[in-house]
Amino acid sequence: MQSARDLGVILDSQLSLSVHIAALCRSGFYQLRQIRPAIRSLTPDAARTIVQAFIACRLDWCNSHLYGVPENLLRKVQSVQNAAARLLTSARRCDHITTLLRQLHWLPVQRRVEFKSARLVHQSLDSLAPTYLTTDIHLVSEYGCRPLRSSTDRTLTVPRTHNRFGDRSFAVAGPRLWNSLPISLRQISSYRQFRRYLKNYLFGI
Repeated sequence: MQSARDLGVILDSQLSLSVHIAALCRSGFYQLRQIRPAIRSLTPDAARTIVQAFIACRLDWCNSHLYGVPENLLRKVQSVQNAAARLLTSARRCDHITTLLRQLHWLPVQRRVEFKSARLVHQSLDSLAPTYLTTDIHLVSEYGCRPLRSSTDRTLTVPRTHNRFGDRSFAVAGPRLWNSLPISLRQISSYRQFRRYLKNYLFGI
């Protein structure tokens, strides 16, 4: 399978991201093996900082492109986060991972992807994102449909597509995810407040 690397993301010829995820998991587990011998000698804050620097940042790097990938691939990435959580909390493999993630205040991988995508949409609406993203985001009111309601709840248009690749594009996935959020959340204008309430909302799903 042919592939190319762009900004740290490995794109395969089928755009499945399977090659990228395999490399991400290998790198993540390698870093965990390197960290494990020293973890008991560190304070909890220092240990968490190291895991954040070597593991969490890898999981979050360009992770919005993982939106819409098959669940079996996301589970592989989730296994890296689970291993990091167990390492930090000295938990056993039989301990429930949801409890550990909440203890660390970590969103699961799928929710982290949604968190990143929704933040990009919010920034695009306020023209704080790059132009190539803001031009893909349009309020329904901009097209003369339901002008009064859409101006208050910030409903976005969702372009029609004819294949799964189109559904995964930011122009489609972003508005679709945004429209699924509660109206009260979409109406928050402050980016800092939106981030906080969005994370709380995703924790509660």
